[in-house]
Parts: sequence; structure tokens; C-alpha cells
Amino acid sequence: MKPSTALLGNLLRDIYSNNKDNFRLFCPDETNSNKLGAVFEVEDRCLVSKLYSNDDKVSHQGRVMEVLSEHLCQGWLEGYTLTGRHGLFATYEAFALIVGSMASQHAKWLEVCINELKWRKEIPSLNILLTSTCWRNDHNGFSQGPGFMDVILNKKSTVSRIYLPPDANCLLSVADHCFKSTNYINLIIIDKQPQLQYLNMEDAIAHCAAGASIWKWANSPDLNGKPDVVFASAGDIPTQELLAAVHWLRHNVPALKVQVVNVVDLMTLYHPEQHPHGMSDERFDAMFFDVDVIFAFHGYNSAIHHIVHGRSRPERFHVRGYQENGTTTTPFMMTILNEISRFHLAKLGLQKVGQDKISNKNDVIDRLTKLIGEHVDYAFANFEDREDIVNWRW
Repeated sequence: MKPSTALLGNLLRDIYSNNKDNFRLFCPDETNSNKLGAVFEVEDRCLVSKLYSNDDKVSHQGRVMEVLSEHLCQGWLEGYTLTGRHGLFATYEAFALIVGSMASQHAKWLEVCINELKWRKEIPSLNILLTSTCWRNDHNGFSQGPGFMDVILNKKSTVSRIYLPPDANCLLSVADHCFKSTNYINLIIIDKQPQLQYLNMEDAIAHCAAGASIWKWANSPDLNGKPDVVFASAGDIPTQELLAAVHWLRHNVPALKVQVVNVVDLMTLYHPEQHPHGMSDERFDAMFFDVDVIFAFHGYNSAIHHIVHGRSRPERFHVRGYQENGTTTTPFMMTILNEISRFHLAKLGLQKVGQDKISNKNDVIDRLTKLIGEHVDYAFANFEDREDIVNWRW
């Protein structure tokens, strides 16, 4: 496993090298913490005051704008893009709400000045990267939250874009698209901790272009036609837990027919009448069928319910996301506290299929309930997660 944002740091380094005067990274004093430190191989932090001999990668000409003020970083990037240049504002997810009002006003400005006043030139998009996410409260106590996503989600569809890449190659594909785009607010959310990697570059590009895809390699091996239940995810940790749930069910309940869907562009779930990235009813139904959908989501549950409202039987979407439960604990305990762990998702999936599909359904559900208790007890006793969780691979 490796941090996905470290590979983004390599991309940013190369962008700096190839664009000497029209790209900047804006970041509260967290560039290295966010694993973007590769930029310092070719560029310095900017400081206009006196320099000292023990300064590290600091110069008057530096083009990495690092200062502990989200307001300054957001404002600098807004002004920078208005000059026709490109950039990225990277910060911790919880702290992004500090500039929620600023992002909202910029979205309104884009909507009016760019999309209604056709004589204005297009401007590079405002690109925002959120790391240190709500699912890794183990390092920061009960201090995180995914609320900034809702700020962008409620802006006009002509300017708002939200991306939840599940791995590094998807992150690189999304970033490449966002840096080339104009007239949007692009929100990218992915954690900075080491992560599992799922797709090669070719598959990641195709997946991101589609916005959402059926991951056939994760489906039940003998799936042919309609599944018993669909497992879907949007977000890095939710995707990890969802795949682990499907993996567990594949080995313990092989009779269950499962289809797996991953969403990287959240806006594709909208109807095309609501968002230009939205998918048709035909594509939506081919992806989710007319069965119960277990949806593991990075943000608050209500966002998905809002987005799929108006689709066929939206009540069949059972969303598990962030429930404002957290403390200084282990990573897996964070998923247990918010009922999005692999065992909770597997249990929920079984609860939504009939007894005729799985004859020993209740026994398996009881087993999953016991597993949850065992992992809680282990975390409290050892202050870490069990090895079968830490070392899990598909």
C-alpha cells in the first residue's frame, strides 16, 4: 500500500517543472503532511520576509504558497485563476468548511459572470483537494467531517463537480481532467494515508471518463444477469470496506449473487436533466437493476438520497456514510462506529435478500454481529486493529 496523494505530488512536481510561470500550489502548512512534498524537489516555498540559514526549501522566488490560513489560500487561488493561470488548493477536509462561504460566492460568481455573460473569457477552474478525511479520525480525534462536500453539492450544476477517486491512478486521471478544465469548482476528496490500489492506468482513465462503472472483476464469479443485491461505493475508505464485504460474502455465502459498482464522479448519479454529467435512466437501471443497493459513501447519507430521488424506487438505496461518530481510535473502529465496516455492509446486504436466496441467512447475520463485537473488543484491548483487517487484500 502507498499514499495515493504521493503520486499526485509527483504529478504536481512535473507540472511545476514544465510550467514555470502559470501554476501554483496553495496549501496551509501541510504540503509534506498531505504527501505532496515531491514539489519541493523542483520548487521552494515563497517567503517575502527575511530568510534564515536553517530555512528548508524557502526563497523569495518560491512558487509553493504555504501559509496557515485557509482564507488566504482560497483567496490567492481565486485571484490567480482570474489571471488565467492554474493552481490547486489542498487542505484537510475538516478545515475546508472555514472557506465554505468563499467557495460558495466564487461558484455564484462563475455562474453569473461566465455562464451568463458570454463576452467574458473562460478562466481555469478552482481546484480543491481535501485530504486527512473524516474516516481517519484516529489521528485527530473527533475533529473531522465531510461537510464541505455538501457546500459544493448544492451549487448550480453548471459549475459544481465532485470527484471521489478510490485509488492513485483514478486520482491522477481526475487531477489531469480538472487542471485542464475551465469555469468549474472541482472538488477532489481522497485521504493521504497508504491505500490499496485497484485499477491500472488504462482502466482508471476509462473508469473516470465514465464517472461510474461496474467493477466486473469484483462481481460474483458466476453472475449472469440480474444480481440478488448491488454493492456500490463512492470514496476511498468506503470502497475498501465495500470490497472487503463483497470478498467476505464471496467466501462465506457463495450462493449470493452480487454486482459491484464504483462511483468516482458523484454527479453521474444525477439524472441528466439535473446535471450535465448525469446518466440516463437506461444506464442507471443497467448499473443498479431493480434490486436493493447497499451504498457505502464518503459523506453524509442524505446526499445520496437527495441525488437518486426521482429514480425508480429510490427507497431501495440503503446508504451508509459518515454519521458524526468518532473519537481518537483505530481506523477500522471508525468504520464500525459509523456502521460502514465490511461486516456491517455484508450484514446489511444479507438482510435485504429473501430467505429463499440464502437458507442460513440468519445464522450468517449472527456470525457477522459476533465478528463486529470481536473486533471492537480487540481494538479496546490492544489499541490497534487486528492483522486480518490491516493486512486485508482483495
